[in-house]
Amino acid sequence: MRNLILLLFLFSVVTLVSCNNKPTLQKYFVENTESKDFVAIDLGSDIINTEKMSLTDSDKEALKSFEKMNVLAFKKEDSNKNNYNVEVQKVKTILKDTTSYNELMKFGSGNDGASIYFVGDDEHINEFVLFANKKENGFAVVRILGNDMNPMNIMKIVGLIQKSNIDLEQLKPLQNIMK
Repeated sequence: MRNLILLLFLFSVVTLVSCNNKPTLQKYFVENTESKDFVAIDLGSDIINTEKMSLTDSDKEALKSFEKMNVLAFKKEDSNKNNYNVEVQKVKTILKDTTSYNELMKFGSGNDGASIYFVGDDEHINEFVLFANKKENGFAVVRILGNDMNPMNIMKIVGLIQKSNIDLEQLKPLQNIMK
């Protein structure tokens, strides 16, 4: 009995030590999806309507690597302007974790701008992250998830999204943020 209690105690300690409590974008999305200050949209790969498009082999390869896109947008209003700064700082802190997120590029300056990050290595990327911030309007975090993506795949996917006939109903919740 004593050995069983000792074994359970050791198992509990190992389990608690191995738990990772550091913040991640995935946790951030889950925590804020239902918040009144945020709009969350999940889009599957079917957002890209390729029925009437002729696709090259590289287009098909890019589409094959793309799984889904998660969007979380914070619309800044008078009632939540104090919360805005807190939330922006949370996202920036998460993205500063260089063991998880690698910065690809940054543009803009000060409080307005955008940055692109990726998770994985240069040729086997599992996630691209776009963080865009405009102090007057709010911010958005876009996660593009897939398997073995690379920067060229993302460029192709963006091009295919622009060419495809997107069902705008899927994006309707974002219209109020954009205004």
